[in-house]
Amino acid sequence: MRISQPVADLLDGPQGGRDKQLCFGQAFQTLDFDPGAKEHFGFDPSDGYVGYILANAVERWVDPTHKIQVRSAHIYGQASFKSRDIGSVSFGSHVAVVSSSDGYNALATGGFVMDQHIAPLHHRDTDPAAVAEALVGTPYLWGGNSGFGIDCSGLVQTALTACGIACPRDSDLQASAFTPVADRTTLVRGDLVFWQGHVGMMLDNTCLIHANAHHMAVAVEPLDQAIHRIGRKEFGAVTGFARPQDFSEGAFS
Repeated sequence: MRISQPVADLLDGPQGGRDKQLCFGQAFQTLDFDPGAKEHFGFDPSDGYVGYILANAVERWVDPTHKIQVRSAHIYGQASFKSRDIGSVSFGSHVAVVSSSDGYNALATGGFVMDQHIAPLHHRDTDPAAVAEALVGTPYLWGGNSGFGIDCSGLVQTALTACGIACPRDSDLQASAFTPVADRTTLVRGDLVFWQGHVGMMLDNTCLIHANAHHMAVAVEPLDQAIHRIGRKEFGAVTGFARPQDFSEGAFS
């Protein structure tokens, strides 16, 4: 099935709390489909995350052709940016374009999105840190995975996934999924910094970007400042560093 709402919570149990989110048009694989159920049990096929989702948040599958490439985008009722918007979708949402004309793209589900806001589904960004930077200011939301609200590991997963790099959803799994970096002095753009229960991404060898509850947003701050503040108030000392791929060979030049 596919997500039919701007975002849908994947719950940790029946009527449970939010573990993560899926965005409009993304896939959800049901394991116990019951047309009369209020919730479906299943998983996100992109990362295997299991949970429950409200039945009214999913609908029949439609093959997507494009994805939303900006923090959020309007769906317009007509092929005009002056027309009434009939919805909003987040970065990473999947849409099915049935026709395109004069910069407007008609969707199989109704409405239009603009050329500037989409990319072909197979498109891959090349700089995870740039993807994260595009989400600066996004409100912090525990378990969030969208341009409407996001948390620390959701930001990292979103940035890496946009670049075609498979990434688990939770920070503890992310810490064990990638190549360790032993020495802080060798950190480069795109490297990850871990605390117990928190993760951020380096923009260079001194500055960190992370979604955090101190700023209640995606924010950039010096790594030294983050280490000092987080060590005193939140998650203790840094537990490690990791490199999702080798960013030191001029990958972003």
